Amino acid sequence: MYEIIRELEKRRAAARAGGGSRRIEAQHAKGKLTARERIDVLLDEGSFEEWDMFVEHRCNDFGMAEQRIPGDGVVTGHGTIDGRNVFVFSQDFTVFGGSLSEAHAEKICKIMDKALQVGAPVIGINDSGGARIQEGVASLAGYAEVFQRNVLASGVVPQVSLIMGPCAGGAVYSPAMTDFIFMVKDSSYMFVTGPDVVKTVTHETVTHEELGGAITHTTRSGVADLAFENDVEALLEVRRFMGFLPASNRVPAPVRPTTDPAEREEPSLDTLVPPDPSKPYDMKELIEKVVDEGEFFELQPTYAGNIVIGLARMEGHTVGIVANQPMVLAGCLDIASSIKAARFVRFCDCFNIPIVTFVDVPGFLPGTAQEYGGIIKHGAKLLFAYAEATVPKVTIITRKAYGGAYDVMSSKHIRGDVNYAWPTAEIAVMGPKGAVEIIFRKDLGDPEKIEARTEEYRRTFANPFIAASRGFIDDVIMPHGTRRRICDALPMLRTKQLGNPWKKHDNLPL
Repeated sequence: MYEIIRELEKRRAAARAGGGSRRIEAQHAKGKLTARERIDVLLDEGSFEEWDMFVEHRCNDFGMAEQRIPGDGVVTGHGTIDGRNVFVFSQDFTVFGGSLSEAHAEKICKIMDKALQVGAPVIGINDSGGARIQEGVASLAGYAEVFQRNVLASGVVPQVSLIMGPCAGGAVYSPAMTDFIFMVKDSSYMFVTGPDVVKTVTHETVTHEELGGAITHTTRSGVADLAFENDVEALLEVRRFMGFLPASNRVPAPVRPTTDPAEREEPSLDTLVPPDPSKPYDMKELIEKVVDEGEFFELQPTYAGNIVIGLARMEGHTVGIVANQPMVLAGCLDIASSIKAARFVRFCDCFNIPIVTFVDVPGFLPGTAQEYGGIIKHGAKLLFAYAEATVPKVTIITRKAYGGAYDVMSSKHIRGDVNYAWPTAEIAVMGPKGAVEIIFRKDLGDPEKIEARTEEYRRTFANPFIAASRGFIDDVIMPHGTRRRICDALPMLRTKQLGNPWKKHDNLPL
């Protein structure tokens, strides 16, 4: 018995040592934590139960038979965050550069399979040099097995990817299929082909950071949701983020008690919208003044800033927030913002998270770049996402809601449940000036007549009452009472039952 116990401790020590002290020091020198240190920060203290600590690769080619390290470059298991169960894998860059072998992939697949069975989120911490070249096609098969599980888990349990080092080649497609991707500045990067290949093929000279760093993917490509300063900040923010999410599509998100009263009024909102309809204001101010305790977990804040998305709470219950941002492109919808919001709306619908939409949209962004880029199809993604969603949907129109963009932004016509407008709302086919120049084209040579017609159009349509008279708006509300009205609507909608026609799956306009 003692012999076995000594052998057990010896093997555990070998697994915990990873690639050895020299490689661990090199990891720390780059400002990075080790695989196990990351898990310790992420999970509740003492909650981690490790699986497959003793698994080793089965490759005998290219001298690999003499290089076997228990765990094979990935730490897997389950634990808790705020007492709630999660499954986690953390790639260990100190062991074979975190490269993925057949055995490494099997460990990841095992915890993903179990997460699906028990209904718990999966958090993947990626820090890997890619496929283990010595294993050839067996390594590629391992990646494909992980990809298949990403697809099967999509919409069933939340999947979160933390990129905390290299993630290149085929390895990027697993995070790409998860729900959210978080990166660390200056130490993580993602790309399909690296700088050397890019230079050979296209003759472009580009650094790792420029090609696929955290700033690139959170500002230019939109691949990642947030970039953090270091490993610890990233892990702590993911802990906070997980508190908004349900464990699976079968259970509600956790409710956090709040002392913020549902009936709280915000008099400052009555003057938020400027009298001049051409002047912007910050939609985030409205969001933060309406949600519980001003806590808003914004996603993709530096990408497609003309739309704002994120998670918050109302009376302790998680809600998804989607809002046009007049501070950027006047709040117009374009290709990037449509895709950004559509994916988030679909996530909320997958996991039964109510959606609160704040609308101030003058239309779709015009121009050849948008039309050639496919704004018709990409804009349709957001329309499709809202129309398909069966979760509770509460919409507040604060100012402009023009043209097709009015329809898209969770209007009553695409099954918006409760639709309110502020007195400053303008719901029309287009702005008064553009409308008059079309309707009264023959009077364009008479500025006074055009001005009079514009004022007439403004009086007729630049208000919420025409829509309200047709029942497209449920009520015109005072801005200061917005929180109370949303908090009244959401509990009423909690027992909502709405289904879509049976289908294998829809055909989203990709």
